[in-house]
Amino acid sequence: MWIQTHSKVYQGVSKEAIWQIWTDVNNWAAWHDDLDYCKMEGSFEVENYFMLKPKGMGPFKITLTEVIPGKKFTDCTQFFGAKMYDTHELKETPEGLRLISTMKVTGPLQYLWVMLVAKNVFNDTEAQNDALVKCARSAHE
Repeated sequence: MWIQTHSKVYQGVSKEAIWQIWTDVNNWAAWHDDLDYCKMEGSFEVENYFMLKPKGMGPFKITLTEVIPGKKFTDCTQFFGAKMYDTHELKETPEGLRLISTMKVTGPLQYLWVMLVAKNVFNDTEAQNDALVKCARSAHE
């Protein structure tokens, strides 16, 4: 199994504002600069899925595997021979709001998908979280 975690504390943003943006999947491309689109029908709940299309690539089906409203969600992308889990978590601290992102890849072909997809996605985590927070702050000024 391959697993990586990124954690950063932000000030001046609420967990409610972040959660609202996370659950508005159809508008992720507004703050996620590497996406052409992201589309979900129905509710932000376990077993529902969305289609995410990165720029220059085909779309991926991503299924929600865990949703704890206002706190945490995990999604899963299934590849041939591997699964990639991406967990997004909010923790309030005295210093501010901590965003924790954990990516895990499992399966017999995990090494391939880590090299092709997961490392690139994970390496962009801090920039994407910064963009998410910027969007949340501007939406609630």
